[in-house]
Amino acid sequence: MSTIILLAIFGIIVGIITILLGGGGGAIYLGILTGVIGINAASAASTSLVISLPPLIIGAITYYRQGKIDVKIGNQMLFAAIPSVIVGSIISRFIPDSFYKWIIGLIMIALGAKMFTKSKPKSEIQIDNNNNDRLKASLYGCLAGLLVGVAGMSGGAAITTGLFILGLETFNATATSTYVLAFMSTIGMLLHLAGGSIDWAAGLPLTIGAIIGAIIATMLSGSLAKSSASKYIKPFIGLLALLLGIKSLL
Repeated sequence: MSTIILLAIFGIIVGIITILLGGGGGAIYLGILTGVIGINAASAASTSLVISLPPLIIGAITYYRQGKIDVKIGNQMLFAAIPSVIVGSIISRFIPDSFYKWIIGLIMIALGAKMFTKSKPKSEIQIDNNNNDRLKASLYGCLAGLLVGVAGMSGGAAITTGLFILGLETFNATATSTYVLAFMSTIGMLLHLAGGSIDWAAGLPLTIGAIIGAIIATMLSGSLAKSSASKYIKPFIGLLALLLGIKSLL
């Protein structure tokens, strides 16, 4: 019983943090499932995607109603990400772990470093009419799709970092990321279900906690957007991307 309660608390905390930051929490759930619970990597990858999906759907619906999602730039990422998720899931069994970890790690470090450079927020129209930005959005979508398909991660770090680099305002970026990840995680979960088993004993309490956390996060986002806290989110996500990249190389 104590383990179930602990997992639910973990879920609430991760749900709040990831929905506020525009991530799916796949990497964190993987760490909890493999490091704390001790389940095997294949089962952890499938389970982490199942856990992350319900809070993402809740976050995306709520943010859409609040008008915070840039649907056009989100769809641009999705069109590139979805094929990458499918391809990544198919080829994942043939790629040496060391190879894709190094590639992903170096890219994440580069994206994280880019986050610390100044960028003026752009309007939705400016982004949609800029061919270079549309190409960048597609590239970030491809990278995130590979993170989902190959590694069973949510891809949130790549999507959110990319949206910030493109110039979206703080909570427009995190809301749009949630929207993109909800679709990506659905596809990734279905593909991973075919090749891995789900540990429901660990996954269910984490999922329930994550749903509660997602509801709390969407309630907090409005007040946080008006406070000075929002200016710290971009450098925090940049630092997170750097740490994830470095961890991938180790």
